[in-house]
This record gives sequence, structure tokens and C-alpha cells, in this order.
Amino acid sequence: MLALLLLVACASRPVAAPLPTSTEPSAPLRERMARTLSEAIRIRTVNPPGREAALAEYYARLLSAAGLETQVVPTPAADGRGRRAAAWARWPGRGLRPPIVLLSHLDVVAARPEEWQRDPFSGELHDGFVHGRGALDAKGVSVVHLFALSELARRRLTLDRDVIFLATPDEENGGRLGAGYIAERRTELLRGARDLLTEGGSVLLGTANQPSSWRVSVAEKSPCWVRVTAHGESGHSSVPRRGDAVDRLLRALARIRELHFPDRVTPETAAMFRALAPLASEADRSAYADLELALASDPEFRERFVAGDAQRALVQNTLAITVLRGSPRTNVLASEAMAHLDLRLLPGGNCDDEIEGLRRAVSDAAVSLEALLSFPSRTSPTDTALYRAVARVAARQEPGAVLVPQVNSGFTDAHYFRSLGLVAYGFTPRWHYQGEHLGVHGTDERISVENLERGVETLIELLQELDALER
Repeated sequence: MLALLLLVACASRPVAAPLPTSTEPSAPLRERMARTLSEAIRIRTVNPPGREAALAEYYARLLSAAGLETQVVPTPAADGRGRRAAAWARWPGRGLRPPIVLLSHLDVVAARPEEWQRDPFSGELHDGFVHGRGALDAKGVSVVHLFALSELARRRLTLDRDVIFLATPDEENGGRLGAGYIAERRTELLRGARDLLTEGGSVLLGTANQPSSWRVSVAEKSPCWVRVTAHGESGHSSVPRRGDAVDRLLRALARIRELHFPDRVTPETAAMFRALAPLASEADRSAYADLELALASDPEFRERFVAGDAQRALVQNTLAITVLRGSPRTNVLASEAMAHLDLRLLPGGNCDDEIEGLRRAVSDAAVSLEALLSFPSRTSPTDTALYRAVARVAARQEPGAVLVPQVNSGFTDAHYFRSLGLVAYGFTPRWHYQGEHLGVHGTDERISVENLERGVETLIELLQELDALER
């Protein structure tokens, strides 16, 4: 790691360049945003390997041209393939309150064009939507943050605090070489910030019978990614033998798959479902109000509740077998076979303890298990000015809306900053119906132009409300 850090030890540099034609201030806000997101999608940042520096530089050019203090911050590249960097900018405030950070990430997961209706890297504008990988996760988030700062500058709106834009690389691979690097090595970029907003929560639109729910992520399950490696003798597969590496791996994985995780309702999950109780069916409303008691005492409710994959993931640890690798040839017995496990732990879980439990289940000295990525889950409190500001904006925009302190089954880069003491919430002003978020890491990812514009206006309103609450 030291060698990698030396490669990026050069000073961060200010950036100044003309604003691209597609984002000229004279154009309507939604048009500028749509074209900027489209151009960002066309800059390929699939991780691995990432190569996010080009996108960081693009964002920095836009922000610098809008009159903001801007830097491109070099970050480590794990394998040296291509440049990696973060984009940073600041809209200065009056200095009366600690800064707030708007955090997003530059990298995206892979996409197979043949599975999409439109080229995932074209950034096509069609029927009021921007289509492509990253439209939701998380280039669309970055563009909302970017235009919030540039609109503050254009409208000459000075707040009581600095607003910091930070878009980092490597989030899709755990973030250690992006947000983790910033949190460990470049904390001066945070300038004593107290609050942070990032991806992870949004607004679920209501129906004729239900109000909208504004979902603010306050906690996340933590990853415990594990590599399982089996060893055995290689040889010709025309004479198969019990105990070769692949055979050992399959038997180990079969034992792992038999493991069952008990129900556990954390305080964070209990609070989430108490908030959701008014939105539940009449049959489930009282159960949501006391989820722990209902799961323990009502078998019919429990069966119905854990039948939903998303709900079960909030009351149990989960495990998925992902990567598999055996012999490179059909007629060769492998001397080594490997699998990856994606184990997600509820707040309070311990990765080392879970791996030890897996070892006991496997019970084979020729099979080793090691952690690839793990960190503890941390929770941000809800008794804060920022949370109250979200509540006030929600009530003003959508009277009757329900504010939900959400627990996410996935993870973001928020934990790196929670570990520094920041209040970090996953919330981007974005409105969607149930199921519309499935494009995240899936096919046909898109976001409406209306969502982009409304997101900026609401974020600016939220920042102004935060000032008003603390005066």
C-alpha cells in the first residue's frame, strides 16, 4: 500500500477550463443537468479497473467554471491500470456552522449491452429520461450534487456553512482506494465537516391510499466478504478422485449453504418498522410497531414477513456464493479451487466470529477461509438538525409524508465518514415508485429529467432549512 500511496503523493491541483456548451448557464436547468449526466455516462468508469480520473476532471471543469474552488485529488490504483482520482469542490459559507459534505462516487458496475434496450454507455435521452449505467448509481447523484453547488453560486446564495462536493472512486469495490483513502489520508478536504449526505435513501412515492415515505438511511449492514480456497492433488480428469480441490470446495459450499441465520431485530430495524407501521396493511400494522415481539410470538406473521427477501435481509445475516473458480481446463483436475462469499451482517455483527463459524461448518483442514473485506456497521443518530431539516422539507413539500429512518441491506461509503464522527445519512432527493430502483446494478437503468431538476431544488431547500433550524 505504501508504494501505491507514493504514486499519488503529488499535490492536488486546482482545475480551470471552459464550461462545455451543453451546460451553458443560459439553458434551462433540467436541460443542462440531462446533458451533463449523459456526458458523464459516456465516460466509462466500470470498476474494475475504474479509471475514474477522466470523470473527476470533467466534474471539476464544470465546477471551476461555475466559480467554485475545485481540486482533482489523485488516489491509489490497486493494479496501476489507469489513473484514479476524486473530484472535490467547495462553495464557501459564512463560517458560522461546520461544513456539510455531499458525497457520491464515480465508478459503476459492468453492464452487458446485449441485455439492455439501449446502449448502457450512450447516455441516451429518451422520453424524458437519461438512460445508462450510473444514471441512478451514482452519476445521477453526483450531477444533483454538482448542480446544487453551481446553482448556489449562480444564484449567489450564501449559507451559514461551506458546502463540499466530493465524488470518489472505487465505491463499487468497497471504497478503500477512494473514500477510505480520503478519510484516512486527506481529512483536510473535509474542513471540519459535521454532516454528510450520500446515496442510500430517497422518496418512495405514495398511492391513492398511502402517503409518500421519505427514507433516510441511518445504518447499513456491513460486508464480510470471504474467500474460500480448497486444495488437492492435480491430475488427469479421466481418473477422477474424491478429494480433489473442486470436490472439496463443492462439499464445503454445500455445508455452508446449510447454515441458517437466526432472526435478530436491531434497534435500528425496530425504529424503521415502527415508522413504516402506518403504511402497513391493517393485519401487519401492530406487528410492525413491535417487530421483535411479532417475529417471536406470531408464526403466521413471521412466515409472511421472512418470505420477502428484502424484509428477511433486515432481520437476518445473509450469505450468497458469488465467484467460483476451478480448473482452467476440462481434462485437468485442479490443485486449487476458490469461491467468494458475500456475507452481510446486521449492525453489531462481527466478521471474525462469522468466519470462525464457517470454518467449524466446513470442518476440512484442506479448505481455508479468509476475509476479503470487512468493517463494522455504524449508525447515525436521528436527533440531529439535519434529520429535522429533512422532516420539515418533507412536510412542506408533501403534507402527510412519512419520514423513515432506514436500514440498508447494502453498504455505501458513508461508514468511512461515520468512523470520523460525522453524521452521515443516505438521502438523495429522488422520487420513484416501488420497483423503479431495480435498474441499480441491473438492466435499463435510467432517471427522469424531472427528478434531476427537482432533486437540485429540494437539496438547496434542505440546506437552507438546515441554516434556519440552527439560527
